[in-house]
Amino acid sequence: MDATQLLKGVLDVAVLAVVEGEDGYGYDVVRRLRAAGLEEVGDASVYGTLRRLYSAGALTSYVVPSEEGPHRKYYGITPQGRTMLAAQRKTWAEFARTMDRLLEGVAA
Repeated sequence: MDATQLLKGVLDVAVLAVVEGEDGYGYDVVRRLRAAGLEEVGDASVYGTLRRLYSAGALTSYVVPSEEGPHRKYYGITPQGRTMLAAQRKTWAEFARTMDRLLEGVAA
């Protein structure tokens, strides 16, 4: 099974989960996703997801000056983003239970 195809379907919820606990800038979010086990995640995919979630009102952003290079744009979760994340967590849990039953050969 190609993990990159699975990742496309869950990247929004993964990004929201990562910034729920602590705001982060683009590459920081990428690094945290990879550290969590999503090694296949691409930089461009995450940056695009951050922009899309921001446009949808799920994330807020602010700029922090950096002494090591250009300023960094940080993203944090909004109340709307928390609502989205809660709904997606429920959807994921139901989906995972269904897939577990199917893969274990248990009829519904």
